[in-house]
Amino acid sequence: MTVLDELAEEARRRVERSRKEVSIEELKRRCSEMPPRGFPFEDALRKDGTSFICEVKKASPSKGVIAENFPYLEIAEDYERAGASCISVLTEPSRFLGDIKYLAEIAEAVGIPVLRKDFVVDEYMVYEARCAGASAVLLICSILDESQLKSLIGLCDSLSLSALVEAHDEDEVRKALRCGARVLGVNNRDLRDFSVDHRNCLRLRPLVPDDVLFVAESGIKSR
Repeated sequence: MTVLDELAEEARRRVERSRKEVSIEELKRRCSEMPPRGFPFEDALRKDGTSFICEVKKASPSKGVIAENFPYLEIAEDYERAGASCISVLTEPSRFLGDIKYLAEIAEAVGIPVLRKDFVVDEYMVYEARCAGASAVLLICSILDESQLKSLIGLCDSLSLSALVEAHDEDEVRKALRCGARVLGVNNRDLRDFSVDHRNCLRLRPLVPDDVLFVAESGIKSR
């Protein structure tokens, strides 16, 4: 198994544990009581000029622990003051040391849209994200089959959540578009071996129609 496969399997086990603590019916009830809204994540990315999705992340499999002291609210507020369009929050606990509570607290503290960055493999995680205040969730093509991806995009639409659909190669870009992605991210990092190729997003950009929001993901460190 690749690291990505392991992360997806861990996410499935995590969902099963979470279901025993809070039922999906309870999450659906909470979502139904939330006020209606549009799609603020997409609105933020459509504004004129360059848009930045800035990430709040304590650790990663490739870098290890990035921030021993992890003042996540301060980091998020600094991003907002610096002009970030949106904030991405890692919620995966085992390899990235994330937590859904980080997302909930950041969404409450900032005035810009927040993305749940995780290895979403089940509708439970989408409802969970909406309840925590997310405006978007990451959906990774390589861990979802076409039926699952289409279903999760549809669920996101019904909850006023944007789906940032992540692809890494031509086949995955086409799959994302077939499934109705309105926001498509090309990852410059290959999650199978964590190698980075900054040109990957440039190679695949011509495959994406102009009416689909395009996001270049990973590996950007400098101006």
